[in-house]
Amino acid sequence: MDLNALSRQHPIIQELREKQNTLWMNNSRKREDFSRFTIKDVEEAESRLQRFAPYLEKAFPELEQTNGLIESPIVAIPHMKKWLEQKAGGKIDGDLWLKADHALPVSGSIKARGGIYEVLTYAENLALEKGLITEKDSYSAFKQPAFKQLFSSHHIIVGSTGNLGLSIGIMSAKMGFNVTVHMSADAKEWKKALLRDRGAIVVEHRADYEKAVARGRKEAEQSPNAYFVDDEHSHLLFLGYAAAGLRLKKQFARAGLTVDRHHPLYVYLPCGIGGGPGGVAFGLQLVFGPHVHCFFAEPTESPCMLLGLATGLHDQISVQEIGLSNQTEADGLAVGRPSGFVGKLAASFIAGSYTVKDEQLFGMLAGLAETEKIRLEPSALAGMAGPLVLSHHKKVKGHPLHLVWATGGSMVPDSIMEQYIRKGRSVSEESFKMNI
Repeated sequence: MDLNALSRQHPIIQELREKQNTLWMNNSRKREDFSRFTIKDVEEAESRLQRFAPYLEKAFPELEQTNGLIESPIVAIPHMKKWLEQKAGGKIDGDLWLKADHALPVSGSIKARGGIYEVLTYAENLALEKGLITEKDSYSAFKQPAFKQLFSSHHIIVGSTGNLGLSIGIMSAKMGFNVTVHMSADAKEWKKALLRDRGAIVVEHRADYEKAVARGRKEAEQSPNAYFVDDEHSHLLFLGYAAAGLRLKKQFARAGLTVDRHHPLYVYLPCGIGGGPGGVAFGLQLVFGPHVHCFFAEPTESPCMLLGLATGLHDQISVQEIGLSNQTEADGLAVGRPSGFVGKLAASFIAGSYTVKDEQLFGMLAGLAETEKIRLEPSALAGMAGPLVLSHHKKVKGHPLHLVWATGGSMVPDSIMEQYIRKGRSVSEESFKMNI
């Protein structure tokens, strides 16, 4: 690859190489060109989750109050908005809300949507094939010994930087599957320990996410009863995430929040390989149409999706090839090469992408804990910079509603969270100036 020639063709590459806050706007956005999936596909995913609700309610005590529904609230965060404005020395037009996926039951992150959905789909297919159940039966039957006996002869495998591994590992082990999670070098120790405690096999790698996924895929190919959850190409993960759009529309209606031409919705989604944020953005685009504008948020050292989208090369280019390290404290976002499947689909509807420095993540982490008493892991704060970035560039119109997607954090051990907060408090105010 001729990097100099590529940089001349795409000047944004040089901006990324400088590791500063960078904004890329999608000028070729088509918004409604969704030839691969439809609203019917997403509704079918939601129906499957509803079928499993009786089982989930029995399997996880924390789901009793929601009758087996794995969902998170939306929360207004006006104090954090003021904090951001004071730190950055600017104004954010409109209201600031948080989609609290860090509080999703069972696995405590956005990955609880797609990851758990894919495990449930695999389990359903096996049970239907063996005649253990029909779609008209109550799925509370999945608690019966016959189902665990069936699943115990099958092996689920996944590669992960952390949160996807948690959702796959916790759900698979609970249902009785053998499960192996290949963890990249970026994965946090507490996540590995939690997985082992829940019954998963954890294989640690010194290499990055891409290598961990490759090892997991190879292991799955060697066994006829193994099922590989492919974060790079999985349609099931994508549709599980997309179901969030249907649910958010209902939440907005209950909260009296309007999304229309005069009240546009801006959504900021932390992005690693792209499956979670891409699926959510797709679901939101289906239900809100041209009135929603979704942005991916990535670390300055790991902007793989921005790089793939801006150059049009998608998974044919990695951040390492332009001189970046892919080393970031935002472990869930430490991905050097994006999903080509998601990138090519998102190119038709994503509004843009921007980068955030690690020190900004920690600073905002401490700010949110102090102002709103909400604790997120570092990677989940990537979306919090979005309103500042767009306001700086005057890209916001009407009376907007800004929605930051909080992707994880509730399962972080208290001692580690306190370390994060202390680190965030030491970040200088100068670090919050959006130097774009």
